Amino acid sequence: MLSNKEKQAIIRKYQVHKDDTGSPEVQIAILTKEIEQVSEHLKIHRKDNHSRRGLLKMVGNRRRLLRYLRNEDQKRFEKIADKLKLKVSEKAQ
Repeated sequence: MLSNKEKQAIIRKYQVHKDDTGSPEVQIAILTKEIEQVSEHLKIHRKDNHSRRGLLKMVGNRRRLLRYLRNEDQKRFEKIADKLKLKVSEKAQ
């Protein structure tokens, strides 16, 4: 779970305009950070199936947001994928 300070820092870093808190870029960045945290948790607690299910839901949500962004604006999609160092398959559309 991200603290409020961490979330605000991510929002400031990835926002598209001054008052932006919900653009796909911001949502993808927040989900990526949460996915990293849950992945680290699961390395220690391998049998935590509740967290594993939450991780799979977050990954699916991020995948949908990335697909939406790719279909709407390819340049913005490539920019956020590069910034977050995401591996994105070309065939998944």
